[in-house]
Amino acid sequence: MSNFAPSGASDWELRLNAILPLFGHRNWIVVADSAYPLQSRPGIETVVSGEDQLTVVRAVLDAIRSSLHVRAQVHADKELAFVSEQDSPGVTDYRQQLSALLQGSTVKYTLHEEIITRLDSFSEVFNVFIIKTNMTIPYTSVFFELDCGYWNPGARERLQQAMLFADLK
Repeated sequence: MSNFAPSGASDWELRLNAILPLFGHRNWIVVADSAYPLQSRPGIETVVSGEDQLTVVRAVLDAIRSSLHVRAQVHADKELAFVSEQDSPGVTDYRQQLSALLQGSTVKYTLHEEIITRLDSFSEVFNVFIIKTNMTIPYTSVFFELDCGYWNPGARERLQQAMLFADLK
């Protein structure tokens, strides 16, 4: 269910802590800039944090990293690399801080519109939680695509191979 009610930092953190145990692979958590659109699909919930973007990214990263049941593929807007300091003062510093914060994570850079389209599609079946921040630099949203924390692509491939081999017998 979408909502758009301003909430204090404790409110969004409480909601994140409540929702994360319910989430699993194919759910998404988004830390968005202040102009991020309110999407209308019922599977997308939006809250306003009133917080600094990097503070919220750090909190989401920490929550996911401390979780045993999920891990995340991080996505960011491809456009961010091309936003100029002249057009958006502070973008260079933000990029450096975000890069340091996401160190150790694999980040996929994708066009913003493609990510929003994916979220729209996924939210037909799976839930998406969006936390809007007070960020006023464009293309700074960070997207966490959740996956199973105790199963990995290698194990999945071995399972599929075993099933294929069993079917051939």
